[in-house]
Amino acid sequence: MPPTDNVMEKLVSLAKRRGFVFQSSEIYGGLGSVWDYGPLGVELKKNIKERWWRSMVHEREDIEGLDAAILMHPKVWEASGHVAGFTDPLVDCKHCKNRFRADDPRIKGTPGEPTAQCPVCGSKGTLTAPRMFNLMFKTFMGPVEEAAAIVYLRPETAQGIYVNYQNVLQSARQKIPFGIAQIGKAFRNEITPGNFIFRTREFEQMEMQFFVKPGTDLEWFEFWREERMKWLAGLGIRPEKLRWHQHAKDELAHYAKDAYDIQYEFPFGWQEFEGIHNRTNFDLSRHQEFSGKKLEYLDPATNERFVPYVVETSAGADRTALVAMIDAYNEEDVEGDKRVVMRFHPALAPLKAAVFPLVNKDGMPELARRIFDDLRKSYNAFYDDGGSIGRRYRRQDEAGTPFGITIDGQSTQDGTVTVRDRDSLKQERVAADRLAGYVADKLKG
Repeated sequence: MPPTDNVMEKLVSLAKRRGFVFQSSEIYGGLGSVWDYGPLGVELKKNIKERWWRSMVHEREDIEGLDAAILMHPKVWEASGHVAGFTDPLVDCKHCKNRFRADDPRIKGTPGEPTAQCPVCGSKGTLTAPRMFNLMFKTFMGPVEEAAAIVYLRPETAQGIYVNYQNVLQSARQKIPFGIAQIGKAFRNEITPGNFIFRTREFEQMEMQFFVKPGTDLEWFEFWREERMKWLAGLGIRPEKLRWHQHAKDELAHYAKDAYDIQYEFPFGWQEFEGIHNRTNFDLSRHQEFSGKKLEYLDPATNERFVPYVVETSAGADRTALVAMIDAYNEEDVEGDKRVVMRFHPALAPLKAAVFPLVNKDGMPELARRIFDDLRKSYNAFYDDGGSIGRRYRRQDEAGTPFGITIDGQSTQDGTVTVRDRDSLKQERVAADRLAGYVADKLKG
């Protein structure tokens, strides 16, 4: 690995060069902290989301899927506390016009006082007193832009689950304990976004809300902590780069009984990319109060009524993609030549195999095309016939492709191909008609 101080710079460069992530609206100068996923990035994030969905929904009988709308009734956000409390204290520099959180550690002195110094331009006495700023994006529903028509772009996906709790419970014929899972976009008007795709204004969440009987919440909280760490281990993330951070009392959200973050050691420090929270019955109780609809559960075994507690697992799809990219990034010397390789877990790799005819003659391109067409019926594969074979290997190393398949002169004679392993660099001859099964075996896990 290169020194941590330039990993992000190198990763951002690779991400653009190989088509993982692009700056949004780049030809117009870009839009701050909004990013577009390119051909490889969209596959990486899709693989992460599909693996999460399979583990949460398809492999369990007690979790149902949901896709709630981004726009919701504005009272949802009053009930959740976002309208009143989803705010950050901000200060402005009157000289350089930059804006900061009031608790930004770079600020010297107390904002609003003559001795306070701007962390960007260094001016003294130019920082305004803190004022509260709501992080939700507002828009208007209907033809008239007035207060009665205000709606919000959701700042989280969880509330869509809570307001559909009874719909899912009844239609899916579930019983408590059970969960509802959702993957979807959320939006926050972040004032201090940054670190590439770590903190952005438009992002994607993978959330599961697990509804339990009060008194069993501690047991389920520990269960889901263990399950989430197992899932990350299954992605091949280095365990020494992961740790738990328990929220102290002054860190806990107003609704939380307990909360843990899963942190990864990014080049810019230990930061959270997933959380497990005991949200008690706060959310359902608030929606019951504001909507006037009963959200109690009748236990068929005991005839007892209660408002369920919720254990939440909430992961950022974009942050998990960043974890996967940083964890995969490697620089190494191979026979005096520097090689950059993305060592993705095979299940996450955007491309599973690349097919190369050694030269564009002697029947090699035709055989290579037949092999490529057969492989891509099952896997996302890539065909490359441009440049030296070494250069083609290097391009696929940077893309994180586990297997390079070369068709050479021997291939046209005996029907075998050379398969190069991305990580070990070992090569072996495999019969072309066994290739799909060979790749399938290697990709298991």
